[in-house]
Amino acid sequence: MSPVEVIEGGGPLILGLPHTGTFLPPEIVERLNARGRILADTDWHIDRLYKDLLPDVTIVRATFHRYVIDANRPPDGESLYPGQNTTGLVPLTDFDGVPIWEMPPDAAEVEDRRRRFHQPYHAALAEQVARVRAAQGVAVLYDCHSIRSRIPFLFEGVLPDFNIGTASGASCDPRVERLVAEICFKAKGYSAILNGRFKGGWTTRHYGQPGNGVHALQMELAQATHLTTEEPPFAYDPAKAEALRVYLKTILEGLVALAPQLRASTR
Repeated sequence: MSPVEVIEGGGPLILGLPHTGTFLPPEIVERLNARGRILADTDWHIDRLYKDLLPDVTIVRATFHRYVIDANRPPDGESLYPGQNTTGLVPLTDFDGVPIWEMPPDAAEVEDRRRRFHQPYHAALAEQVARVRAAQGVAVLYDCHSIRSRIPFLFEGVLPDFNIGTASGASCDPRVERLVAEICFKAKGYSAILNGRFKGGWTTRHYGQPGNGVHALQMELAQATHLTTEEPPFAYDPAKAEALRVYLKTILEGLVALAPQLRASTR
C-alpha cells in the first residue's frame, strides 16, 4: 500500500490528513500489544467528515497509522510541547500514557519507518503546497485532526469542540486566524479555543510561511462532536456530523474566498 494518497484540486485550499490512516504492516502489528491494536488514537472518520464539503480541494492523506510513525511530528523527534505530556515520532504509549508495544522499536527501526512512511508523506505534501502556490499565488493548508474530549494524561478537564492552532499566530496571516476563530466561537452549541493545548503540530509549524504565500493552520476537533462514543467501536454519528459539517463547510468556503486578498498581499 502506498503511504500517501493524493487528490489534486484546482483551488487554493489543501486538506492535510495525517492521522486517519489505519494501515500497519504485518511485522509492526505483531509487535503491538493488545492495547496498541485497539488503535484508539486514530483520528476516526475525519476523512468522511470533510468529504465533499468543497470542490477543487487538494487532499493529502497518510494511509498508515500514527503508531507506525506520526506524520505530524518533526522528523528528528523533537518535542512540540516541551515540558508537557505528549507522544513522540513513533509513540511508545497511547494518549493515556499506557504502553502499546510488546517490542518497542529501536532507533534503527524508527529511522527505517521515517524513510518509508514519514518522508513520502511530506514529500507529497510539499509537492502539493508548491503546486498550489505556483498555480494560485497562494496556498492555504488546513490540517484536519480529531481527539477524544477527555484525556487526563494530555490535558485537564474537557477539551473544547474546536481547537484552532496557528503556532500562536506565526503560521498564517491574521485574517486567516480571525476568519476561522470567528466562525468557531460563534458556532451555536459548540465551544472553541485558539492556540490552547493544541497550537498546531509539525505540519502547521513547518509549512506555514505567510510571508511567502503559504498559510497553515490545524483544526483539532473533539471527537464528541461527530462520534457516537469516544470508545470502541468509535462509530460515526451521522446526525452529529451533519450539524458539524455546516460549520466546517463555512470555514473552508471562507478560506477560499479569502485567498485572493492573501494573494494580493504576498510579496
